[in-house]
Amino acid sequence: MKKRQVTIKDIAKKLNISPSTVSRALRDHPDISTQTKKRVNSLAEELDYQPDSIAQSLKKRRTNLIGVIVPEIKHNFFSAAISGIEEVAYRAGYAIIVSQSNESYDRECVNVRALISNRVAGLLISISQTTEISDHFKLLERQGIPFVFFDRVCEDIEASKVVVDDFHGAFKAVEHLINSGYKRIAHIAGPKHLSISQCRLNGYLSALNKYKIQYNENYVVHGGLNEEDGIKGFQKLLKLDKLPDALFAVNDPVAIGAFEKIKEHGLKIPGDIALVGFSNNPITALIEPPLTTVSQPAYEVGKRAAKLLMEQIKSGENFIPRKEVLKTELIIRDST
Repeated sequence: MKKRQVTIKDIAKKLNISPSTVSRALRDHPDISTQTKKRVNSLAEELDYQPDSIAQSLKKRRTNLIGVIVPEIKHNFFSAAISGIEEVAYRAGYAIIVSQSNESYDRECVNVRALISNRVAGLLISISQTTEISDHFKLLERQGIPFVFFDRVCEDIEASKVVVDDFHGAFKAVEHLINSGYKRIAHIAGPKHLSISQCRLNGYLSALNKYKIQYNENYVVHGGLNEEDGIKGFQKLLKLDKLPDALFAVNDPVAIGAFEKIKEHGLKIPGDIALVGFSNNPITALIEPPLTTVSQPAYEVGKRAAKLLMEQIKSGENFIPRKEVLKTELIIRDST
């Protein structure tokens, strides 16, 4: 037989005090004496009392849940960021619900609405590579639900954002290639509308400009952010009359896709073509030759985003959104 759940009224009856006193004692209210708090908490523990989170959420219209939306959990960057988020959320008394858009705008919209219906206290969001419209985030604004973007952000939404210095990371990667003697440097770029793609492309262009290397529009190929995009991107570069002598990819999965195609065509890395990625996924240190890449502090990105969200939840309408930019680090390996 299922055991009946213990309520505040049960505790109050056993201690011969009012239910409101029990409720305030459990919430550590300053008006309740230390002795009464000890008695209440001791009996609550003895009786295995568990607060009714559903009833509480109906009263305050929010739960102690934080929603997290990422493009794909399988990517090391996002799994590390989620770990950072969870650490901060747990310490603040929140649990997290993680959903993935699978790089789909439509699925991202569904996820946002589902989390709203679950009365989350706030959301942490990294947008999909197909997201070009921000109406679903404006719904969060109208509902008064706090949210913070991280890594991939919507620039047209006034919300807090935590990103890495994509421009400087890309600049340093391309500068390293130039200083290593490479002159025909191609870039397999991400989606044109995505903020990280734009910043990394601009870093690439800025490095070429600084060292007076003429920009060749045929050396920039736009695509997505997965391995197959690296494969397709390099196939386009293969059709050029003059093959690039170095390649900077928008991220590590794209670099790995290009890596596979380069090897398939019998080209040597870095003898025939040097290769640089962006993210420092674990696999980049395991392939042969190991891949030069730009390291992002994914765990710290998650922590900073979660801390900003907690601050916003606590401050309410008085909170002023802000942007935090974290530094990257160039990891030089044998592929360059």
